[in-house]
Amino acid sequence: MFDWLQHIADWLVFDVLNLTKGQHLAEALNFFIYDTAKILILLLAVIFLMGIVNSYFPIDKVKNYLSRNKLYGLEYLMASLFGVVTPFCSCSSVPLFIGFVRGGIPLGVTFAFLITSPLVNEVAIGLFVGLFGIKTTVIYVVSGVLLGTFSGIILQRLKLEPYLTPWVQEVLTTAQKDQEVFIAEKQSLKQRLPTIWNEVLKILKGIIPYVLIGIAIGGLMHGYIPEGFFEKYMDKDNLFAVPIATILAVPMYSNASGILPVVQVLVAKGIPLGTAIAFMMGVVGLSLPEAMLLKKVMTLKLIAVFFSVVILCIIISGYLFNVLL
Repeated sequence: MFDWLQHIADWLVFDVLNLTKGQHLAEALNFFIYDTAKILILLLAVIFLMGIVNSYFPIDKVKNYLSRNKLYGLEYLMASLFGVVTPFCSCSSVPLFIGFVRGGIPLGVTFAFLITSPLVNEVAIGLFVGLFGIKTTVIYVVSGVLLGTFSGIILQRLKLEPYLTPWVQEVLTTAQKDQEVFIAEKQSLKQRLPTIWNEVLKILKGIIPYVLIGIAIGGLMHGYIPEGFFEKYMDKDNLFAVPIATILAVPMYSNASGILPVVQVLVAKGIPLGTAIAFMMGVVGLSLPEAMLLKKVMTLKLIAVFFSVVILCIIISGYLFNVLL
């Protein structure tokens, strides 16, 4: 989808700036340009489209339907499955997460999407089949969907809505007021667009500093942290290799297709597959750049709870993988 952006980033870094491919600075800068442009485009498109949707679908009705109707956890499973068909990294998933929150979707359901989206997608599935076979791929996909589903349920039970930032509360209030005006005045889509667009720009203005800081951190990690840096901590004889691998993976940042070749190398060196996959899940499912982006919508306490629950679920998955495979 964004190959054209990658070509532009390559042209700017390697042709215009004349940096050498493979250099730390070149790779970090290339990553920063590409991911910043991609995420800003996603933010613009998603927030604008969600603004249109929200103007026609009352927020209160969405909340009431999901709270009053017993779906027996299917809403979390559906959000996780939606995450499977959205080929985003952890940072790229944040725009949709913001759109879901703004649309009145329960926080636990939005978390289910946020967790699954970077972990499982068609690109990762295709690579997994080629590298590890059908059986391992099926177990990975099922575990990724269940990880998002159960994490979402747990996070919803913790009732964390009060720990959303005041900025989110203001966005929700504004969306509700705009919606009431649209309905009361029976405005057409053309009449609604200026208000929706102004709200998009307002949201972007609040988020952009966090995007730039988060992607800058990701770029530095991408360019300067050696791929084999953490291998010595994942030895098969280490009983705590899975939790260590998961926790050490969080500071790193990559998408599933970028980290899978690394996982293959780790497995080839004798590291248990479950440990290597836990490391992969930590890299693609959680990251410091993602935390920086989420800082605009979540308090530090909420981010800490979110990361802790997901890390715990990844560790459990890693141990199960080691038993099953």
